[in-house]
Amino acid sequence: MTSPALLPVHKLAAEIAARRLSPVDVVDEYLGRIERLDTKLHAFVSVNAANARLAAEAADKAIRSGHAVGPLHGVPIAIKDLVEIEGEVATGGTAAWRGRIARHTATLMQRLTAAGMINLGKTHTVEFAYGGWGTNQHLGTPWNPWDANTHRAPGGSSSGSGVAVAAGMAPCAIGTDTGGSVRIPAAWNGITGLKTTIGRVSTFGVLPLSPTLDTPGPITRDVEDAALLLTVLQGADPRDRRTLGLQDADPMTTLRRGVKGLRLGRPSDERGGIDAEVLAAYDRSVESLADLGADIVDLSLPARLADLGKINGVIMSAEAYAALSHLVDDNAQQLDADVRPRVRAGATISSRDYLAALAEREELKRSFNAAIENVDALLTPTAVTPAPPVASIDQNTTPAMLTRWVNFLDLCAVAVPNGFTADGLPISLQIVCRAYAEPLALRIGYAYQTAHDWHLRVPPMLG
Repeated sequence: MTSPALLPVHKLAAEIAARRLSPVDVVDEYLGRIERLDTKLHAFVSVNAANARLAAEAADKAIRSGHAVGPLHGVPIAIKDLVEIEGEVATGGTAAWRGRIARHTATLMQRLTAAGMINLGKTHTVEFAYGGWGTNQHLGTPWNPWDANTHRAPGGSSSGSGVAVAAGMAPCAIGTDTGGSVRIPAAWNGITGLKTTIGRVSTFGVLPLSPTLDTPGPITRDVEDAALLLTVLQGADPRDRRTLGLQDADPMTTLRRGVKGLRLGRPSDERGGIDAEVLAAYDRSVESLADLGADIVDLSLPARLADLGKINGVIMSAEAYAALSHLVDDNAQQLDADVRPRVRAGATISSRDYLAALAEREELKRSFNAAIENVDALLTPTAVTPAPPVASIDQNTTPAMLTRWVNFLDLCAVAVPNGFTADGLPISLQIVCRAYAEPLALRIGYAYQTAHDWHLRVPPMLG
């Protein structure tokens, strides 16, 4: 890696702290890459160039004078365009909100700023964050950088964040995950994504899709970076009651403890419909973790993961329609023709069916917790296929078959690269842990990554 823009956050931060790299030069490097690459890749809705340079100059002076505010001072980041910043446009991926000015700054944005991180700009999302493919009819679909010739799905809904990190236009980014929207972009872009548990990171100031299921999280080059970002993003916020009463996680203390003696579950009935290369990479990953000392346990789960995803969809649609009906029912609004019917589907869900889905969720959470009581984590592929060509996508389907259930059961998960197809497309492993066990998921992911170099590879078009 010859460019500092391709360094992971923890190495970039160390270089800045040691004054071997200046935040000014780092920000200029990223802004230059955005200018060169984003015409094709289309990851950014807007670029915060002038303010980013001012923040870099301030960070450089603070660090040189011994007044760094923390280990990430001067490190840039990209922000999904669901995250509000007071006085700035937050489109939520919809042309209908092109002029919508935020009245608040999201808590997570305040925390990133307080840690000295520098906002490079806002990244594209599927309209209203409702979709796993990463497409957007009116604001544009980001280009997956792993195929320079064919426009492939970037993964959604945090499409721009995934592409920005994979292409070295930002060292890390913020995404949100309601059914896989951090993990699928991470999987298809060959990077790392952390799906946090509800309440771990405040959603105040993040445009909602489904408040029961929405979870913000970091998209990064590697697991250590995700752990660092988690320490900044987490914490109690009186404006989000679900964050109250939780003890902050300490992922860095246990990150390097390895997997020896851990019991990792392998679902025994969840192999159907998965691409052969994805399945082969998954099997190799399980074997690798066994070689590192983990005990692999075959598990029969109390329900099919796809069935859990369908109930997750009921909750998502009902809550999305409650929030967005005024837009999707107004045919004069210029909305994505693929997203509008997803939201409108919530109109057909009765209050009885919605409450029944919530009750069934609680019952299934209890049965799954009992089923996985004797394992530390579950392992699955993140997506059933590598990134498909955009032209081949059936918008009536979802790529989130292996991710939605994690939100439905209120668990946490990390997606890490675990190989490539014969055509050079990234494949991903999903490590799922109990609610609020993010440090354990990150520990397992870190052990896997230190044994492989998948996360160090970059798209050939960047070479």
